[in-house]
Amino acid sequence: MSSTREIATFCRICEPLCGLIATVSDGRLVQLRADREHPLSRGFACPKGIAFSEVQNDPDRVLYPLRRTESGDFERVSWDTALDEIGERLRGVIRAHGREALGWYFGNPSAFSYSHTLWMVGFQLAAGLRHVYSAGSQDINNRFVASELLYGSMTTAPVPDLDRTDFLLMIGANPVVSHGSAMSAPRIREKLLAITARGGRVVVVDPRRTETARLFEHVGVRPDTDAWLLAALLQVIFDEGLEDRQALRRQAAGVRELRAAVREFTPESTAATTGLEPDRVRALARELARADSAAVYGRTGSCLGRHATLVAFLIDALALVTGNLDAPGGSVFGKELVAVSRLNARLGFIRYGKHRSRIGDFPDVLGTFPAAVMAKEITTPGPGQLRALFTSAGNPVLSVPNGRELASALGELDLFVAIDLYVNDTNRLADYILPATTFLERDDVPLPFTALSPIPYTQYTERVVEPYGEAREEWRIIDDIALRIGVQPFAVGPASPAGRLLSALRNRVPGGRAARPSPTLLVDLALRTGPYGDWFGLRRGGVSLRMLRRHPHGVVLADHIDTGVLGDVVRHRGGRVRLAPEPIIAELRDLVPPAVDPEYPLRVIGMRELKSHNSWMHNVDALMRGDREHAARIHPKDAAAAGISDGERCRVSSAHGSIEVVARLSEDMTEGAVAIPHGWGHRGGWRRANAAGGANVNDLMSTDVSDVERLAGMSHLNGVPIRLEAVG
Repeated sequence: MSSTREIATFCRICEPLCGLIATVSDGRLVQLRADREHPLSRGFACPKGIAFSEVQNDPDRVLYPLRRTESGDFERVSWDTALDEIGERLRGVIRAHGREALGWYFGNPSAFSYSHTLWMVGFQLAAGLRHVYSAGSQDINNRFVASELLYGSMTTAPVPDLDRTDFLLMIGANPVVSHGSAMSAPRIREKLLAITARGGRVVVVDPRRTETARLFEHVGVRPDTDAWLLAALLQVIFDEGLEDRQALRRQAAGVRELRAAVREFTPESTAATTGLEPDRVRALARELARADSAAVYGRTGSCLGRHATLVAFLIDALALVTGNLDAPGGSVFGKELVAVSRLNARLGFIRYGKHRSRIGDFPDVLGTFPAAVMAKEITTPGPGQLRALFTSAGNPVLSVPNGRELASALGELDLFVAIDLYVNDTNRLADYILPATTFLERDDVPLPFTALSPIPYTQYTERVVEPYGEAREEWRIIDDIALRIGVQPFAVGPASPAGRLLSALRNRVPGGRAARPSPTLLVDLALRTGPYGDWFGLRRGGVSLRMLRRHPHGVVLADHIDTGVLGDVVRHRGGRVRLAPEPIIAELRDLVPPAVDPEYPLRVIGMRELKSHNSWMHNVDALMRGDREHAARIHPKDAAAAGISDGERCRVSSAHGSIEVVARLSEDMTEGAVAIPHGWGHRGGWRRANAAGGANVNDLMSTDVSDVERLAGMSHLNGVPIRLEAVG
C-alpha cells in the first residue's frame, strides 16, 4: 500500500531560502511546490527551487562511491573500500610531505549546509590545513575583508533595510534575477517595488540595464570603474558639506584622512573613466545625501574587479558619511543566530591574514586562499606544495579563472577526491567521487542567514527523504576521512593530544568509528546559547531546535533589524568604524584608470540568468527547455564595428584565451561592455548539461598573480579587456 505525505521544508539554492512543500510517496520525492504558509515567501518560489525535484531524481546523480580505473573510467566500490584506500594514500602523502601538502576546495552550496560547514571548519582547524580554497574568491571574500578593515570583524556585514528605506542605491546587483545575495529577502521584487510605491527611489548602477534596472533608474557605468564613481560621490558630499557630521563624530575614526583621499576624485576628473556625465554624478550624490533614509548595497558585479575590496569598503563608507549606517532605512546590522563574531573575537581561531599563500603571498580570508592560485600551488615544486586535494560541492574548473590550467594541474596530484552529487567538469578527473546527499536528504538550519535578513527569520527542517542509493551527508564523509588520518575534528590547541587519543580509540575499538558527536547536538547547543537562544529555559520564547520543530514553516524573530547597535558590532579598540585604514588610503592614492589596449578595446562582464545557478543546474530539463542558449549580449554599435549580426556566432578573445558564443544584440548594454553568463561549457557526467553547449567565459581570465586582487585575493572576472570577431 503506497504512502504519500507532504512535508514543509525550504530551498537551499540561494539566500532567500523560500519555503517549499515536498510531496513524498513511498520514500521518493514526487514534487516540490511553494509553501503558502511560509511567513516571508508566502507561496513564492523561483523556477530553480521548484525544479530541484529533477536534481533529486536525476538518473545522472552519483549514488555510490566511484573509483577511477586504469582506463580512466569509473567503477563502483564500497564505502569501506573507498575510505580505506583514500586513508592509506593520504597517510602516504603525509609521511612524505606533511599535512601541509593536503588541500580542500568547497563550493557555494556548502554555505547552505550547517553540518558541512561545521565539520569542514572542524577538520581544517584540527588537521592544520593550509591549502583551503573556496568559491568565495570568485564571489564575496572582498566583503569580508572590507568588514575586517571597517569594523574589526570579517563576519559582520550590513544589509539594506528594504522595508523602511526611501532611497536604495545598488552597485552591480541584480536581485530581480539573483533574488538577493549577501541578503536574505524572499519576494524581493515586491520589496523593491514597494520602495517606489511609497515615494522612494531605487537606483541601479551597472554596465548593463539589467532586469532590475529596467524596473527602476539605471546608471550605465563602464565596467570595473565602481571605485572611481564611489570616490566621486564621496568627494561631492564632502566638498558640498552634505556629510552627516553628527554621525561621523559619533561613529567614525579617520574622517579627515578619507576626505583628503577622495579630494581629487571630482566628477569631472573621473568622467573619462566611468563614462558618466559630471552633473549626473553630482545629482546622485546630493540626492543620496539628502534622502530621509538611504541604503547602499553592492553585490557580485562590484566584487570581481581589480579593486573589489576598495569598492566594498567605499559602499559602507558612503552609508556612514551620509548618516545611514546603523540607522532605520539605511544599512543595518542583523543579529547572528549563533554568536560567531563574538566567539571568534574572543578565541581568534580565524583572523584576516593569519597565514599567507605560498604562491603570491596573499592573506587568507576566513581561512581560505585565492582559488586563482590553486593550479600553481599544485604545479610549483617546493615545501608546502599541494599534493592531495578534496573538493566538496564545487566545480572550480568552471568557476575559477583559466580552468584549462587547473584541469591540467589536477592530473599532477598524488590524490584527488571529490564529494558531490554529479560527475562534474572538475571531478571527472578525480581518483574517487563520493556521493553526497541533496539538501532534501539532510536536516538543516540556515545559520549564517538570519543576520542577513531585513526581517530576522529562521527555520529548521528535518530531512524530507532518506538518502538515495548510498549517498551520505558531507559531515559524515569528512569525519570518516579525518578519522583515517588520526584527526578528531574540533580538537584544537590544548585539546589536540586528547583528539589524537580519541581518534586512535575510535579506530581500534569495535564500533568506535560510528561513535561521534552529532551536528544536531552541537547546533542545538549553539542556538540555545546564541543571541536569540532560550538559554536552556532561562529566556522564555527563545530559540532551540525543539522550539523550531514546533514551527515547521519557520519563525519570524523580529519585525525588523534593530538599529543603534554599532557599539556592539565594531570590534576595533575604541568602538569606532575605521574610515582610513592604511591599505585603503594607499589604494586610493595609487588608483590609476585602467589602460586602454587597442587590441582589446571592449570589456567583458558576467551576468546572472534566472534559470541558471553558477555551474550546477544545467542538467535540469525543466530549466533548459525552450530557447535556452549561451550568448554574449553586445551593444549594436559594438557588434556593427566587429561585423557581427544578431544570432551569429562570434569569437571573444582576451590576452589570455578565446571562446566562441552566439551574439545577441541589445540596447541594454552600455557601449564598450559585453555581458556573458558564467557556468557554461560542460564536460562531465551530466548528459543534458553537456548537450547544452556554450563556452566557459572564465577561459578569458588570468591567474597571473598580478591579476589577482591583493587585499582579498578576488579573481578578476569583470572588466577584462576583450575584442570581438565574426566567425565565418
